[in-house]
Amino acid sequence: MASILKVDDLRGNTAAGNITITSEGGSATMQLQQGVIKAWCKWDNTGTPTQDDSLNISSLTDTATGRTGLNLTNYMGSQYYAASGFGSNGYPMMSDQVSANTSSVCNVTIWYGSYFDSAIPSALITGDLA
Repeated sequence: MASILKVDDLRGNTAAGNITITSEGGSATMQLQQGVIKAWCKWDNTGTPTQDDSLNISSLTDTATGRTGLNLTNYMGSQYYAASGFGSNGYPMMSDQVSANTSSVCNVTIWYGSYFDSAIPSALITGDLA
């Protein structure tokens, strides 16, 4: 018989932020919070950057052609986190990981032979929140 679990808050038994899940094969475990996307954004960058939809992104900053700052609502734990995404038509979106990122802003670039503003960039951010 199937069960339905409805909750508004999940907390670990040993520590509130420590929830361990078992892998599909049953032999490995991982921390649930480590596998959750911490922020994402889909935006239009062909003029003033405009968010189409997002999670944990308070605003966008147009820093130059093909370059946008994703301003985080809830900051990351440090500047060392992973970001990935696409500019458009499969063109890569890259994060300026060490040189320009901060715990509060993920700076991304869209490049395909040169920097360009895309109508449909999107990004995912993973790592530890502060």
